[in-house]
Amino acid sequence: MSSLWIETTKDEMKLNPLKKDEETEICVIGAGLFGLTTAYYLTKNGRKVTVLEKGNIGEKVSGNTTGKITSQHGLFYDHLISDYGVEYAKKYLLANEQAISNIKTIIEEEQIDCDLCMENAYIYTTEQDEVPEIEKEAEALEKLGKHSEIVSKTELPLKIKCALKVERQAQFHPRKYMLGLCKKILKKNKIYNYTTALDVEKHGDGYIVHTDRGDVLAKYIVLATHFPIINMPGFYFTKMYQSTSYVIAVETERKLPEGIYINNKEPIYSFRTTKYNGKDILLIAGSDHRTGEAVPNNEYYENLEKMAKKLYPDSKILFKWNTRDCISLDKIPYIGEFSNFMKNVYVGTGFKKWGIAFSNVAANIVADKILEKENEYEETFSATRMKPIKNRWEVKNMLEETVNSIALNKFKIEPFNINQIENDNGAIVQINGENVGIYKDITGKIYAVKPNCTHLGCLLSWNNIDKTWDCPCHGSRFDYKGREIYEPAIKDLETRDM
Repeated sequence: MSSLWIETTKDEMKLNPLKKDEETEICVIGAGLFGLTTAYYLTKNGRKVTVLEKGNIGEKVSGNTTGKITSQHGLFYDHLISDYGVEYAKKYLLANEQAISNIKTIIEEEQIDCDLCMENAYIYTTEQDEVPEIEKEAEALEKLGKHSEIVSKTELPLKIKCALKVERQAQFHPRKYMLGLCKKILKKNKIYNYTTALDVEKHGDGYIVHTDRGDVLAKYIVLATHFPIINMPGFYFTKMYQSTSYVIAVETERKLPEGIYINNKEPIYSFRTTKYNGKDILLIAGSDHRTGEAVPNNEYYENLEKMAKKLYPDSKILFKWNTRDCISLDKIPYIGEFSNFMKNVYVGTGFKKWGIAFSNVAANIVADKILEKENEYEETFSATRMKPIKNRWEVKNMLEETVNSIALNKFKIEPFNINQIENDNGAIVQINGENVGIYKDITGKIYAVKPNCTHLGCLLSWNNIDKTWDCPCHGSRFDYKGREIYEPAIKDLETRDM
Protein backbone atom coordinates (compact mmCIF):
# COMPACT_ATOMS: atom_id res chain seq x y z
CA MET A 1 0.00 0.00 0.00
CA SER A 2 1.29 3.44 -0.88
CA SER A 3 -0.26 6.85 -0.63
CA LEU A 4 -2.14 8.85 -3.23
CA TRP A 5 0.78 11.30 -3.21
CA ILE A 6 3.33 8.61 -4.04
CA GLU A 7 1.18 6.82 -6.61
CA THR A 8 0.52 10.05 -8.53
CA THR A 9 4.20 11.04 -8.72
CA LYS A 10 5.87 7.74 -9.54
CA ASP A 11 8.99 7.90 -11.70
CA GLU A 12 9.05 11.72 -11.66
CA MET A 13 12.65 11.94 -10.45
CA LYS A 14 15.58 9.60 -10.97
CA LEU A 15 18.51 9.95 -8.57
CA ASN A 16 21.58 7.83 -7.90
CA PRO A 17 23.12 6.47 -4.70
CA LEU A 18 26.46 7.65 -3.35
CA LYS A 19 29.26 5.95 -5.29
CA LYS A 20 32.41 7.06 -3.46
CA ASP A 21 33.63 9.01 -0.44
CA GLU A 22 32.81 12.72 -0.55
CA GLU A 23 33.51 15.94 1.31
CA THR A 24 30.94 18.67 1.81
CA GLU A 25 30.18 21.50 4.20
CA ILE A 26 26.77 20.31 5.41
CA CYS A 27 25.44 16.76 5.32
CA VAL A 28 21.67 16.41 5.67
CA ILE A 29 20.65 12.86 6.59
CA GLY A 30 17.09 12.29 5.40
CA ALA A 31 15.19 13.71 2.40
CA GLY A 32 11.75 14.21 3.87
CA LEU A 33 10.11 17.61 4.27
CA PHE A 34 12.43 18.79 7.06
CA GLY A 35 15.64 17.62 5.40
CA LEU A 36 14.80 18.97 1.96
CA THR A 37 13.54 22.31 3.29
CA THR A 38 16.72 22.76 5.33
CA ALA A 39 18.85 21.90 2.28
CA TYR A 40 16.78 24.32 0.18
CA TYR A 41 17.34 27.26 2.55
CA LEU A 42 21.06 26.51 2.85
CA THR A 43 21.41 26.16 -0.92
CA LYS A 44 19.74 29.56 -1.41
CA ASN A 45 22.37 30.99 0.92
CA GLY A 46 25.22 29.60 -1.18
CA ARG A 47 26.27 26.78 1.13
CA LYS A 48 27.60 23.41 -0.04
CA VAL A 49 25.12 20.68 0.93
CA THR A 50 24.89 16.92 0.42
CA VAL A 51 21.60 15.15 1.18
CA LEU A 52 21.49 11.41 1.91
CA GLU A 53 18.25 9.42 1.70
CA LYS A 54 18.06 5.70 2.47
CA GLY A 55 15.08 5.12 0.18
CA ASN A 56 13.42 7.12 -2.57
CA ILE A 57 12.67 10.82 -2.16
CA GLY A 58 9.55 11.54 -0.13
CA GLU A 59 8.34 7.96 0.06
CA LYS A 60 8.55 7.49 3.81
CA VAL A 61 6.74 9.55 6.46
CA SER A 62 6.51 12.83 4.54
CA GLY A 63 4.93 11.17 1.52
CA ASN A 64 2.29 9.49 3.64
CA THR A 65 0.80 12.51 5.42
CA THR A 66 -2.61 14.07 4.80
CA GLY A 67 -0.96 17.16 3.30
CA LYS A 68 -2.48 19.64 5.76
CA ILE A 69 -0.48 22.78 6.59
CA THR A 70 -1.91 24.27 9.75
CA SER A 71 -1.25 26.01 13.05
CA GLN A 72 -4.45 24.51 14.47
CA HIS A 73 -3.08 21.49 16.34
CA GLY A 74 -6.23 20.18 17.99
CA LEU A 75 -7.32 21.76 21.27
CA PHE A 76 -3.73 22.56 22.23
CA TYR A 77 -3.38 26.28 22.93
CA ASP A 78 -5.43 26.27 26.11
CA HIS A 79 -3.11 23.50 27.35
CA LEU A 80 0.00 25.48 26.34
CA ILE A 81 -1.17 28.62 28.13
CA SER A 82 -2.03 26.63 31.24
CA ASP A 83 1.31 24.81 31.41
CA TYR A 84 3.77 27.29 29.87
CA GLY A 85 2.13 30.71 29.80
CA VAL A 86 0.75 33.11 27.21
CA GLU A 87 4.09 34.26 25.78
CA TYR A 88 5.31 30.72 25.18
CA ALA A 89 2.01 29.69 23.56
CA LYS A 90 2.10 32.78 21.35
CA LYS A 91 5.53 31.87 20.02
CA TYR A 92 4.38 28.31 19.30
CA LEU A 93 1.43 29.72 17.36
CA LEU A 94 3.38 32.39 15.49
CA ALA A 95 6.08 29.91 14.46
CA ASN A 96 3.47 27.70 12.80
CA GLU A 97 1.61 30.65 11.26
CA GLN A 98 4.90 31.84 9.80
CA ALA A 99 5.54 28.34 8.45
CA ILE A 100 2.29 28.44 6.45
CA SER A 101 3.35 31.76 4.96
CA ASN A 102 6.88 30.49 4.28
CA ILE A 103 5.66 27.41 2.42
CA LYS A 104 3.30 29.54 0.34
CA THR A 105 6.18 31.90 -0.50
CA ILE A 106 8.47 29.04 -1.57
CA ILE A 107 5.77 27.59 -3.80
CA GLU A 108 5.09 30.94 -5.45
CA GLU A 109 8.74 32.03 -5.84
CA GLU A 110 9.92 28.67 -7.15
CA GLN A 111 6.74 28.04 -9.16
CA ILE A 112 6.19 24.58 -7.69
CA ASP A 113 2.99 23.00 -8.98
CA CYS A 114 1.74 21.17 -5.88
CA ASP A 115 -1.99 21.95 -5.68
CA LEU A 116 -1.69 24.48 -2.85
CA CYS A 117 -5.08 25.68 -1.56
CA MET A 118 -5.73 28.09 1.29
CA GLU A 119 -8.56 26.69 3.43
CA ASN A 120 -10.51 27.27 6.62
CA ALA A 121 -9.73 24.74 9.35
CA TYR A 122 -12.33 23.40 11.79
CA ILE A 123 -12.20 21.49 15.07
CA TYR A 124 -15.69 20.11 15.66
CA THR A 125 -17.63 18.12 18.21
CA THR A 126 -20.88 16.15 17.98
CA GLU A 127 -21.23 15.94 21.77
CA GLN A 128 -22.82 18.69 23.89
CA ASP A 129 -20.58 18.03 26.92
CA GLU A 130 -17.49 18.75 24.77
CA VAL A 131 -18.64 22.23 23.73
CA PRO A 132 -17.01 23.98 26.75
CA GLU A 133 -13.61 22.66 25.70
CA ILE A 134 -13.96 24.19 22.25
CA GLU A 135 -15.11 27.46 23.83
CA LYS A 136 -12.03 27.46 26.08
CA GLU A 137 -9.79 26.95 23.04
CA ALA A 138 -11.42 29.94 21.34
CA GLU A 139 -10.72 32.02 24.46
CA ALA A 140 -7.10 30.81 24.42
CA LEU A 141 -6.65 31.86 20.79
CA GLU A 142 -8.13 35.27 21.61
CA LYS A 143 -5.50 35.71 24.34
CA LEU A 144 -2.86 34.95 21.71
CA GLY A 145 -4.23 37.46 19.24
CA LYS A 146 -5.43 34.82 16.77
CA HIS A 147 -8.88 35.33 15.28
CA SER A 148 -11.21 32.34 15.44
CA GLU A 149 -14.95 31.80 15.31
CA ILE A 150 -17.32 29.27 16.85
CA VAL A 151 -19.85 28.07 14.29
CA SER A 152 -22.85 25.75 14.57
CA LYS A 153 -22.67 24.29 11.06
CA THR A 154 -19.99 23.12 8.63
CA GLU A 155 -20.09 21.59 5.15
CA LEU A 156 -19.44 18.12 6.60
CA PRO A 157 -22.60 15.97 6.40
CA LEU A 158 -22.57 15.60 10.20
CA LYS A 159 -24.80 17.06 12.88
CA ILE A 160 -22.35 18.92 15.06
CA LYS A 161 -22.82 20.80 18.31
CA CYS A 162 -20.21 23.40 17.36
CA ALA A 163 -16.89 23.87 15.59
CA LEU A 164 -13.93 26.20 16.05
CA LYS A 165 -13.11 27.85 12.72
CA VAL A 166 -9.67 29.29 11.92
CA GLU A 167 -9.02 30.97 8.57
CA ARG A 168 -6.00 31.02 6.23
CA GLN A 169 -4.77 27.49 6.77
CA ALA A 170 -3.67 25.33 3.83
CA GLN A 171 -3.32 21.98 2.11
CA PHE A 172 -1.22 20.68 -0.79
CA HIS A 173 0.30 17.65 -2.52
CA PRO A 174 3.33 16.98 -0.28
CA ARG A 175 5.38 14.86 -2.67
CA LYS A 176 4.99 17.30 -5.58
CA TYR A 177 6.27 19.97 -3.19
CA MET A 178 9.23 17.84 -2.12
CA LEU A 179 10.16 17.03 -5.71
CA GLY A 180 9.99 20.75 -6.47
CA LEU A 181 12.43 21.44 -3.63
CA CYS A 182 14.73 18.71 -4.97
CA LYS A 183 14.92 20.37 -8.38
CA LYS A 184 16.01 23.64 -6.80
CA ILE A 185 18.59 21.97 -4.57
CA LEU A 186 20.05 19.91 -7.42
CA LYS A 187 20.92 23.03 -9.42
CA LYS A 188 23.83 23.65 -7.03
CA ASN A 189 24.08 20.69 -4.64
CA LYS A 190 23.75 16.91 -4.42
CA ILE A 191 21.05 14.50 -3.30
CA TYR A 192 21.74 10.76 -3.11
CA ASN A 193 19.02 8.16 -2.65
CA TYR A 194 19.26 4.50 -1.59
CA THR A 195 22.16 5.49 0.65
CA THR A 196 21.78 4.51 4.31
CA ALA A 197 23.61 6.50 6.99
CA LEU A 198 24.95 4.01 9.54
CA ASP A 199 26.81 6.20 12.02
CA VAL A 200 28.20 9.68 12.63
CA GLU A 201 31.77 9.82 13.92
CA LYS A 202 33.70 12.84 15.16
CA HIS A 203 36.62 13.71 12.87
CA GLY A 204 38.79 16.74 13.60
CA ASP A 205 36.61 19.86 13.52
CA GLY A 206 33.85 17.98 11.70
CA TYR A 207 32.25 14.57 11.31
CA ILE A 208 32.31 11.51 9.09
CA VAL A 209 28.95 10.06 8.12
CA HIS A 210 29.49 6.37 7.49
CA THR A 211 27.02 4.95 4.97
CA ASP A 212 26.53 1.63 3.23
CA ARG A 213 27.91 3.27 0.06
CA GLY A 214 30.88 5.24 1.36
CA ASP A 215 31.78 8.03 3.76
CA VAL A 216 30.81 11.71 3.72
CA LEU A 217 33.02 14.21 5.53
CA ALA A 218 31.21 17.38 6.69
CA LYS A 219 31.52 20.21 9.20
CA TYR A 220 27.78 20.30 9.96
CA ILE A 221 25.34 17.41 10.30
CA VAL A 222 21.53 17.68 10.12
CA LEU A 223 19.69 14.62 11.46
CA ALA A 224 16.46 14.69 9.47
CA THR A 225 15.63 11.00 9.82
CA HIS A 226 12.22 11.39 11.49
CA PHE A 227 13.49 9.53 14.60
CA PRO A 228 17.20 10.23 15.25
CA ILE A 229 19.43 7.33 14.29
CA ILE A 230 22.04 8.28 16.92
CA ASN A 231 21.16 7.09 20.43
CA MET A 232 23.72 8.96 22.51
CA PRO A 233 24.36 11.54 23.76
CA GLY A 234 20.93 12.83 22.74
CA PHE A 235 18.93 10.01 24.43
CA TYR A 236 15.84 10.80 22.32
CA PHE A 237 14.69 7.20 22.73
CA THR A 238 13.95 8.00 26.39
CA LYS A 239 11.73 10.99 25.65
CA MET A 240 9.80 10.14 22.49
CA TYR A 241 7.63 7.41 20.98
CA GLN A 242 5.88 6.83 17.65
CA SER A 243 2.18 6.76 16.81
CA THR A 244 0.61 5.12 13.74
CA SER A 245 -2.42 6.56 11.96
CA TYR A 246 -4.31 5.50 8.85
CA VAL A 247 -5.70 7.26 5.78
CA ILE A 248 -8.19 6.30 3.10
CA ALA A 249 -9.02 8.21 -0.08
CA VAL A 250 -12.58 7.78 -1.35
CA GLU A 251 -14.64 9.00 -4.27
CA THR A 252 -18.35 9.80 -4.19
CA GLU A 253 -20.91 11.35 -6.51
CA ARG A 254 -22.00 13.70 -3.76
CA LYS A 255 -20.65 17.21 -3.26
CA LEU A 256 -17.64 17.28 -0.94
CA PRO A 257 -16.97 19.95 1.70
CA GLU A 258 -14.49 22.76 1.41
CA GLY A 259 -12.09 23.21 4.32
CA ILE A 260 -10.04 20.90 6.52
CA TYR A 261 -11.60 19.22 9.54
CA ILE A 262 -10.74 17.28 12.67
CA ASN A 263 -12.82 16.33 15.70
CA ASN A 264 -11.67 17.11 19.21
CA LYS A 265 -11.55 13.72 20.98
CA GLU A 266 -10.82 10.04 20.37
CA PRO A 267 -11.61 8.38 18.10
CA ILE A 268 -10.07 11.07 15.92
CA TYR A 269 -11.27 11.62 12.37
CA SER A 270 -9.58 14.09 10.03
CA PHE A 271 -10.98 15.19 6.66
CA ARG A 272 -9.78 17.07 3.59
CA THR A 273 -10.44 16.97 -0.15
CA THR A 274 -8.07 16.83 -3.09
CA LYS A 275 -8.15 16.21 -6.83
CA TYR A 276 -7.61 12.83 -8.49
CA ASN A 277 -8.04 12.35 -12.23
CA GLY A 278 -9.74 15.73 -12.36
CA LYS A 279 -12.34 14.86 -9.74
CA ASP A 280 -12.72 15.88 -6.08
CA ILE A 281 -12.07 13.02 -3.67
CA LEU A 282 -12.12 12.86 0.14
CA LEU A 283 -9.29 11.86 2.49
CA ILE A 284 -10.29 10.49 5.89
CA ALA A 285 -7.55 9.90 8.48
CA GLY A 286 -7.45 8.60 12.05
CA SER A 287 -7.50 5.28 13.97
CA ASP A 288 -4.36 6.29 15.85
CA HIS A 289 -2.48 3.82 18.04
CA ARG A 290 0.99 3.51 19.44
CA THR A 291 3.36 2.01 16.88
CA GLY A 292 4.32 -1.52 17.87
CA GLU A 293 0.98 -2.58 19.28
CA ALA A 294 -0.01 -5.91 17.79
CA VAL A 295 -2.07 -5.32 14.63
CA PRO A 296 -3.85 -8.60 13.84
CA ASN A 297 -6.45 -7.42 11.30
CA ASN A 298 -7.84 -4.51 9.29
CA GLU A 299 -9.98 -2.91 12.01
CA TYR A 300 -8.15 0.44 11.76
CA TYR A 301 -8.94 0.82 8.08
CA GLU A 302 -12.41 -0.61 8.67
CA ASN A 303 -13.18 2.18 11.17
CA LEU A 304 -12.35 4.76 8.52
CA GLU A 305 -14.36 2.90 5.90
CA LYS A 306 -17.40 2.84 8.21
CA MET A 307 -17.12 6.59 8.66
CA ALA A 308 -16.88 7.06 4.88
CA LYS A 309 -20.03 4.97 4.35
CA LYS A 310 -21.84 6.84 7.12
CA LEU A 311 -21.16 10.19 5.48
CA TYR A 312 -21.28 9.08 1.84
CA PRO A 313 -23.07 5.73 1.34
CA ASP A 314 -21.94 5.52 -2.29
CA SER A 315 -18.27 6.06 -1.46
CA LYS A 316 -15.65 3.87 -3.08
CA ILE A 317 -12.12 3.43 -1.72
CA LEU A 318 -9.34 4.43 -4.11
CA PHE A 319 -6.27 4.38 -1.85
CA LYS A 320 -5.35 3.42 1.69
CA TRP A 321 -2.10 3.97 3.54
CA ASN A 322 -0.65 4.63 6.99
CA THR A 323 2.14 6.65 8.53
CA ARG A 324 4.02 7.23 11.75
CA ASP A 325 4.49 10.35 13.84
CA CYS A 326 7.09 10.98 16.53
CA ILE A 327 5.52 12.24 19.75
CA SER A 328 7.62 13.92 22.43
CA LEU A 329 6.52 13.41 26.01
CA ASP A 330 5.65 17.09 26.43
CA LYS A 331 4.03 17.22 22.95
CA ILE A 332 6.48 19.91 21.82
CA PRO A 333 9.02 19.20 19.02
CA TYR A 334 12.77 18.94 19.55
CA ILE A 335 14.49 21.37 17.17
CA GLY A 336 18.05 22.70 17.11
CA GLU A 337 21.26 21.35 18.61
CA PHE A 338 21.15 17.58 18.89
CA SER A 339 23.17 17.61 22.10
CA ASN A 340 25.32 19.99 24.10
CA PHE A 341 28.11 17.45 23.60
CA MET A 342 28.01 17.32 19.77
CA LYS A 343 28.73 20.74 18.36
CA ASN A 344 27.40 21.45 14.85
CA VAL A 345 25.00 18.49 14.84
CA TYR A 346 21.32 19.49 14.53
CA VAL A 347 17.98 17.73 14.77
CA GLY A 348 14.28 18.23 14.09
CA THR A 349 11.88 15.61 15.42
CA GLY A 350 8.77 15.05 17.53
CA PHE A 351 6.51 16.98 15.15
CA LYS A 352 3.41 15.03 16.31
CA LYS A 353 0.62 14.96 13.71
CA TRP A 354 1.58 18.39 12.38
CA GLY A 355 4.84 17.68 10.60
CA ILE A 356 4.32 19.78 7.48
CA ALA A 357 4.19 23.13 9.28
CA PHE A 358 6.81 22.03 11.80
CA SER A 359 9.16 20.86 9.03
CA ASN A 360 9.41 24.48 7.92
CA VAL A 361 9.73 25.79 11.48
CA ALA A 362 12.57 23.34 12.07
CA ALA A 363 14.29 24.04 8.75
CA ASN A 364 14.38 27.76 9.49
CA ILE A 365 15.75 27.27 13.00
CA VAL A 366 18.45 24.81 11.91
CA ALA A 367 19.45 26.76 8.79
CA ASP A 368 19.71 29.95 10.87
CA LYS A 369 21.94 28.15 13.40
CA ILE A 370 24.30 27.04 10.63
CA LEU A 371 24.21 30.50 9.01
CA GLU A 372 24.85 32.07 12.45
CA LYS A 373 21.62 34.06 12.37
CA GLU A 374 19.29 34.65 15.29
CA ASN A 375 15.92 32.89 15.21
CA GLU A 376 13.18 34.09 17.54
CA TYR A 377 11.74 30.57 17.95
CA GLU A 378 15.00 28.76 18.73
CA GLU A 379 14.43 28.59 22.49
CA THR A 380 10.73 27.70 22.12
CA PHE A 381 11.54 24.30 20.62
CA SER A 382 15.08 23.77 21.93
CA ALA A 383 16.07 20.13 21.55
CA THR A 384 18.32 20.36 24.61
CA ARG A 385 15.68 21.94 26.85
CA MET A 386 15.67 20.94 30.49
CA LYS A 387 12.11 21.97 31.36
CA PRO A 388 10.27 19.47 33.57
CA ILE A 389 7.81 17.33 31.60
CA LYS A 390 4.30 18.01 32.82
CA ASN A 391 2.65 14.70 31.94
CA ARG A 392 4.60 12.42 34.28
CA TRP A 393 2.04 9.64 33.80
CA GLU A 394 3.08 9.25 30.17
CA VAL A 395 6.77 9.28 31.09
CA LYS A 396 6.11 6.46 33.57
CA ASN A 397 4.17 4.45 30.98
CA MET A 398 6.88 4.85 28.34
CA LEU A 399 9.68 3.74 30.66
CA GLU A 400 7.69 0.73 31.83
CA GLU A 401 6.88 -0.25 28.24
CA THR A 402 10.54 -0.08 27.24
CA VAL A 403 11.79 -2.01 30.27
CA ASN A 404 9.13 -4.71 29.88
CA SER A 405 9.79 -5.20 26.20
CA ILE A 406 13.56 -5.32 26.58
CA ALA A 407 13.06 -7.87 29.34
CA LEU A 408 10.99 -9.90 26.84
CA ASN A 409 7.95 -9.89 29.14
CA LYS A 410 5.83 -7.54 27.10
CA PHE A 411 4.12 -10.12 24.97
CA LYS A 412 2.89 -13.60 25.60
CA ILE A 413 4.75 -16.04 23.38
CA GLU A 414 2.29 -18.21 21.50
CA PRO A 415 2.37 -21.80 22.77
CA PHE A 416 1.34 -23.35 19.45
CA ASN A 417 3.72 -24.67 16.82
CA ILE A 418 4.52 -23.34 13.36
CA ASN A 419 1.95 -25.60 11.72
CA GLN A 420 -0.84 -23.76 13.52
CA ILE A 421 0.09 -20.37 11.99
CA GLU A 422 -2.24 -19.72 9.09
CA ASN A 423 -0.96 -18.65 5.68
CA ASP A 424 -0.46 -14.88 5.28
CA ASN A 425 -0.08 -14.51 9.07
CA GLY A 426 2.74 -14.16 11.55
CA ALA A 427 3.49 -14.84 15.20
CA ILE A 428 6.34 -15.27 17.66
CA VAL A 429 6.89 -18.86 18.76
CA GLN A 430 9.50 -20.60 20.87
CA ILE A 431 11.73 -23.10 19.17
CA ASN A 432 14.33 -24.92 21.28
CA GLY A 433 13.98 -22.22 23.93
CA GLU A 434 14.54 -19.35 21.47
CA ASN A 435 11.99 -16.76 20.37
CA VAL A 436 11.50 -16.88 16.60
CA GLY A 437 9.35 -14.55 14.53
CA ILE A 438 7.50 -16.56 11.88
CA TYR A 439 5.61 -15.27 8.86
CA LYS A 440 3.92 -17.60 6.36
CA ASP A 441 3.12 -16.10 2.97
CA ILE A 442 -0.04 -16.94 1.03
CA THR A 443 1.59 -20.10 -0.35
CA GLY A 444 2.79 -21.29 3.06
CA LYS A 445 6.45 -20.35 2.55
CA ILE A 446 8.06 -19.55 5.92
CA TYR A 447 10.16 -16.47 6.70
CA ALA A 448 11.86 -16.61 10.10
CA VAL A 449 13.67 -13.84 12.00
CA LYS A 450 15.04 -13.11 15.42
CA PRO A 451 12.20 -10.86 16.70
CA ASN A 452 14.30 -8.37 18.65
CA CYS A 453 14.69 -4.79 17.41
CA THR A 454 18.22 -4.00 16.27
CA HIS A 455 17.90 -0.58 17.91
CA LEU A 456 17.80 -1.53 21.62
CA GLY A 457 16.66 -5.14 21.63
CA CYS A 458 12.94 -4.72 22.33
CA LEU A 459 10.70 -7.65 21.49
CA LEU A 460 8.83 -6.95 18.26
CA SER A 461 5.15 -7.48 17.48
CA TRP A 462 3.55 -8.73 14.27
CA ASN A 463 1.59 -6.25 12.11
CA ASN A 464 -0.70 -8.29 9.90
CA ILE A 465 -1.96 -5.27 7.91
CA ASP A 466 1.44 -4.29 6.54
CA LYS A 467 3.15 -7.68 7.07
CA THR A 468 5.84 -6.07 9.21
CA TRP A 469 7.58 -6.58 12.53
CA ASP A 470 7.07 -3.41 14.62
CA CYS A 471 8.86 -2.21 17.75
CA PRO A 472 6.62 -1.10 20.67
CA CYS A 473 9.43 0.86 22.32
CA HIS A 474 10.47 3.40 19.70
CA GLY A 475 8.62 2.53 16.50
CA SER A 476 11.27 0.85 14.35
CA ARG A 477 9.77 -1.38 11.67
CA PHE A 478 11.04 -4.31 9.59
CA ASP A 479 9.47 -6.15 6.67
CA TYR A 480 8.64 -9.86 6.93
CA LYS A 481 12.08 -10.73 5.56
CA GLY A 482 13.70 -8.75 8.38
CA ARG A 483 14.78 -5.74 6.33
CA GLU A 484 14.75 -2.45 8.24
CA ILE A 485 12.25 0.05 6.82
CA TYR A 486 11.77 2.67 9.58
CA GLU A 487 14.22 4.13 12.06
CA PRO A 488 15.54 4.51 14.73
CA ALA A 489 16.86 1.03 13.90
CA ILE A 490 19.30 1.04 10.99
CA LYS A 491 20.25 -2.66 10.85
CA ASP A 492 18.23 -5.56 9.49
CA LEU A 493 16.96 -8.37 11.71
CA GLU A 494 18.87 -11.61 11.96
CA THR A 495 17.21 -14.31 9.86
CA ARG A 496 16.72 -17.96 10.81
CA ASP A 497 16.76 -21.05 8.58
CA MET A 498 13.66 -23.19 8.90
